Amino acid sequence: MAEVTQEATTESRKVDHIRINLNENVNFPHLTTGLERYRFMHTAVPELDLNEVDSSVSLFGKTLNAPLLISSMTGGAELARRINQNLAIAAQEHGIAMGLGSQRAAVEDPDLVKTFQVRQYAPDILLFANLGAVQLNYGYGPDQCRRAVDMIEADALILHFNVLQEAVQPEGDTNFAGLLKQVEKVTKEVGVPVIAKEVGWGFSERDVRNLANAGVAAIDVAGSGGTSWSEVEYHRAPTSFHAKVARSFADWGIPTADAILYAKAGAPQHPVIASGGLRDGIDVAKCIALGATIGGLAGPFLKAANESVEAVNELIRELVAQIRIAMLCSGANSIQALQETKLYKD
Repeated sequence: MAEVTQEATTESRKVDHIRINLNENVNFPHLTTGLERYRFMHTAVPELDLNEVDSSVSLFGKTLNAPLLISSMTGGAELARRINQNLAIAAQEHGIAMGLGSQRAAVEDPDLVKTFQVRQYAPDILLFANLGAVQLNYGYGPDQCRRAVDMIEADALILHFNVLQEAVQPEGDTNFAGLLKQVEKVTKEVGVPVIAKEVGWGFSERDVRNLANAGVAAIDVAGSGGTSWSEVEYHRAPTSFHAKVARSFADWGIPTADAILYAKAGAPQHPVIASGGLRDGIDVAKCIALGATIGGLAGPFLKAANESVEAVNELIRELVAQIRIAMLCSGANSIQALQETKLYKD
């Protein structure tokens, strides 16, 4: 267990999170994404040329070359600066979207703003700012949200919902009461689309409906099956009490596949970003066939970005190839056609 105090700074917490995600096993012990329950019907005669398969998709007025998002991970610490730079350079080269980690640290300490600023490396990408939704109950409002957007020249703002993580952190912010009214105020005043994002436990249909009614423009389901942030907090726990409480929630959450279906039921017209345990392009393709617009990965990108820009480039090339081949072998020549492709449940 790590040394953690109630006074742990936001910056030190970010360093802990990077270190733990790189060095410890923080996956759900048993709970999966649910994607393994679904499969495509193989199409041996697709009547398509792989070279003509179109994996591009539009979101918030920008066209992506592939339906991929480098999911929000980090920032707010010098260690994160290099990681975000490597991710942004690769995202620009391949024309995919990118989210930044929670910018609360930079709102608190302007010296940390540079750890998030990646526009100079990626002038054209779809880029998402990020703040914790619960901070709206702790003095944050539209002004702080605009500051987060402006500091990185973002196209949209993620408000992430991490109730379980906050609850098991010794220093967590746990007042989630009345949050929907605060979210609604931000969606009306911040000036860019707002994305509601979970961090690994998924949204229910009721959650999605309530968030849509509050004015959010898209849902990032971030379901279970990948990184368990209660497991991350287990590794940060300062006492056996905190460790035992965090560890008991290791398999809590809504599997990603189910969360996508809940999101489409709760807000049928809203774009859905699928994330939470996706590991390859076939997972992304399955998510799109279930109703998502794009798929996001975090853990694989963190490990690649910690190595080099070329490692990130190679990962993106692999993911795009897997998506396009899955499209070919299921007879889908476009992302719209892939969204209309039936999956079979085992």
